[in-house]
Amino acid sequence: VLKGPQGTLFGRNTAAGAISIITNRPQTDGNHAAGTLRLGNDSKTWFQGMANIAVSDDSAFRFNGLFNHSDGWIQDAVTGEDLAPENNWATRASFQTRFGDNTRAWITWDHENLDQKGQATTGIVPIPPLPGLPTAPADVDSFLDPLKLPTAVDAVGNAETRTFDGATLIVDHNFGWASLTSTTAWHDYDSLNRVEEDGTNLSYLYVDSTNTESNQNFYQEFKFNGSTEKLDWVAGVSYFQEDADQTSEVNALTDSVDTIANNLGLAPGGLYGPITDVANSFGIPVNLRGLPWNEKFVNTLDTKAYAAFGDVIWHVNDKLNLTFGLRYTRDEKDFTWFNDQRSAPQLDAQLDLLDALGFFDAIGMPKDMFVFDIAFIDPPAMMNKGVQTRAKKSWDDWSPRFVVDYHFTDDLMGFASLAKGYKAGGFNALQIGSEFDNEDVWNFETGIKHSIPDLRLAYNASVFYYVYDNRQAVALDMSTSIPRFVVNTSDQEAWGLDFDVRWQATDGLTLDFNAEYIDSTYKNYLNPQGVDLTGQATGAPYWSVAAGAAYLWRLADAGDVRAALRYSYTGECRENDESVAQVSCARFGAVDLGEAQQLLDARIGWTSASGHWGVAVYGDNLLDEQYVNSLGTYGMTVLGTVGARVTQPRTYGLELSAKF
Repeated sequence: VLKGPQGTLFGRNTAAGAISIITNRPQTDGNHAAGTLRLGNDSKTWFQGMANIAVSDDSAFRFNGLFNHSDGWIQDAVTGEDLAPENNWATRASFQTRFGDNTRAWITWDHENLDQKGQATTGIVPIPPLPGLPTAPADVDSFLDPLKLPTAVDAVGNAETRTFDGATLIVDHNFGWASLTSTTAWHDYDSLNRVEEDGTNLSYLYVDSTNTESNQNFYQEFKFNGSTEKLDWVAGVSYFQEDADQTSEVNALTDSVDTIANNLGLAPGGLYGPITDVANSFGIPVNLRGLPWNEKFVNTLDTKAYAAFGDVIWHVNDKLNLTFGLRYTRDEKDFTWFNDQRSAPQLDAQLDLLDALGFFDAIGMPKDMFVFDIAFIDPPAMMNKGVQTRAKKSWDDWSPRFVVDYHFTDDLMGFASLAKGYKAGGFNALQIGSEFDNEDVWNFETGIKHSIPDLRLAYNASVFYYVYDNRQAVALDMSTSIPRFVVNTSDQEAWGLDFDVRWQATDGLTLDFNAEYIDSTYKNYLNPQGVDLTGQATGAPYWSVAAGAAYLWRLADAGDVRAALRYSYTGECRENDESVAQVSCARFGAVDLGEAQQLLDARIGWTSASGHWGVAVYGDNLLDEQYVNSLGTYGMTVLGTVGARVTQPRTYGLELSAKF
């Protein structure tokens, strides 16, 4: 885990840092196998297995598999159906071989499949009996506590699915004076996420959102690295190509469209319900109630990115090292928008029948009055209905880093670094013709790393200051009937403190603690609604803290017993004028959005002396704390509905493991 920015070596999108995950390669030293099974509450079943098969002194296969299932921890109060389940599996196959003494190749194939219901949503606004309707826009002071309310949903096709396939080929060659690594990767990704937004099972308040994505990308990198007595260096070039498409949908029913029309004052009492009653009174057998209504935005993206990078560590003497790195990146993006008229074929068939019978002429209302949009109705979207719009642009960036570290003793080192991070500009999916610039961050950090062997203690401490230009953040634009997510940019700055310590108190007892303080504010930001947030907090909490304790009992031939306890705390979000307006950070009625959160986990397990067998029990979120982590506000302005999604309660279970 590397604190950011890490743009020089890891590329774009690493302004906050990088988590580098390096999977185990196949081993040629013999055959190995391992497996872990976890059984827990809510029918939790989790299994992970591995098999390593050596086929020669130079070649080996490695196979991994993962299966995860849970019934879900929340139930529908009306149907009894399990909500918020887990259901996914994944596998990896890899092969490694050598070609002579200096060259080796490693190829892997990965597959993941996820197919489960979307997030559970609980309605948190009071719903009066018909013919009454919730207040629209919803009164935030009336929000109820979702943990004390039943959940009843009716999302059609509620689902979260994902399929991923990827292949990677890595070839290493040692020239003696340097090593060359070639990395070739291909990935294919498809996903769908359809979730209920209103949190009710009432058709006249129905709204859900659907996001569908498909992505194929190719990556090629060549990297040289070597070292001399005075220098450690790395240099390389890379190419990335991505073809992606995304469909953003809002789904409603004609019943809920009637509610929207009523609340907006366009048609008191609605449109489709009253027309159905009038037509039926003339003996015309039509029904315009409860019919599906869909609006969608379709985007495509073609990206090409080129990069060249280098990094050198100069060992000035036994104590002083100087590091300089630099990356050049060029991103080229070709983006399209397509926003068609609303789709409601069943409704249109009923309207066509009425039109053919002369019904609309008889009542003096043209059929066109019943064909309109409710979701994507900003001026650019309305002017480009049914027309594909295209934009193309490129962005460039130079990302350097400078580091100096000085070893006062073998156990005490001080350092200072100045580094830049970068994220390419782009286009807003739901705002035709809009774009945003590169995100740039400069970060300065200085601190010490100190170990005290006599006390078996080590700690790190640092202070930092960073400046963001065009910090990209997703925000909910609530200026339209149905809100939409857009990317806003702002200039930010922050300073803070990092500290972590690890103490081997005794041969068996290990203690660790880490903490961070950060003061993050807007340096310059005028939000889309024209509110000046300059000088206000960005929302990040001041404090985050974590601590852990582990104890190891060595029982000789009876094996080992290890107990571990971990605690984490995140402070409350710091609200600002925008977060209150967007209902994203503050207390609203009985809902405390962004409150301080804590988590306590524990585990105790036994491992046999041979290391072949193990058994453990575990508990996560032992304090059984639950928090509201997001609100569904798609229907807040015109339906008066808001749904809340909460974090998982306490989980616990048994773990069995084997290793050979």
